[in-house]
Amino acid sequence: MKNLRTVVTTALVIALSSLGPSAASAAGSAATRCSGGPGTAAPVARAAAQPVTVWLAGDSTMANPGSARCPVGWGSRFDALFNADVTVRNQAVGGRSIQTWMYEGNVSSTKGSDGECRLTSQGYSARWQSMLNASTGMKAGDYLFIQFGINDSSSTCPRHVGPARYRQLMTTMVQAALARGAHPVLLTPVAAITCSGSTATKNRGFVNETFAVGSATRTPVVDLQSLSVSLYNSLRFCPHNGDYGSGPVGAFFCNDRTHFETYGAERIAGLVARDVRRQNLPLAAYLR
Repeated sequence: MKNLRTVVTTALVIALSSLGPSAASAAGSAATRCSGGPGTAAPVARAAAQPVTVWLAGDSTMANPGSARCPVGWGSRFDALFNADVTVRNQAVGGRSIQTWMYEGNVSSTKGSDGECRLTSQGYSARWQSMLNASTGMKAGDYLFIQFGINDSSSTCPRHVGPARYRQLMTTMVQAALARGAHPVLLTPVAAITCSGSTATKNRGFVNETFAVGSATRTPVVDLQSLSVSLYNSLRFCPHNGDYGSGPVGAFFCNDRTHFETYGAERIAGLVARDVRRQNLPLAAYLR
């Protein structure tokens, strides 16, 4: 077939040569395009997706489950929502405020004159140090999801964190991620289930602080408190008779109305993933 095209093209060029060089040149160009030669751009191969690690920092509502059936943090169900190019590293730990998560073992049980829990050392926790490690920690293109604000509302040390200190520590985490080329994402704390008549209501603090850090650092914020309350209302969890161990509420929450059963964790993880897509974050390209 190729030889036949060559013979026909040669004959065509000879025949057109009597009409002038421009006609012969046009014929030659047409033949080149037809034969897939230099006149045709080769199809561009689709670039392979860059592997991404999604790091999670938070409390028990995000953490991986232990040996008990409940609680199950939503972060443990996040990985299943992404394709194989994403690895989720869940570093959330139950019972932690943002300060005790960052300074594990170095937060005292007494407050200073500023009303904040005293630090006995400026040394970071092993988990935060591992995420900051230049070789094995956050790298360019990774993501860091940060969700605190539940244990931080405690009035006593070591978990207590004031609003200004909360903003300071969250900003520190954001800047650490940015310095490594990673993408921070902030989350307001996920809501527990509380009812006002037939309506689920918001019940978490540090929402304004989270948005303030997001605005100051140009970091996206997933308003998980609002999203979770909207979900509870769509599922008609209210009004409620106070029995958190049975029915639709019991299938979603542990008996403490704060932590999640597996089903609840999956639904909350889905809320986060959908908001990543809604905000058109580049990470959305990896969602299934």
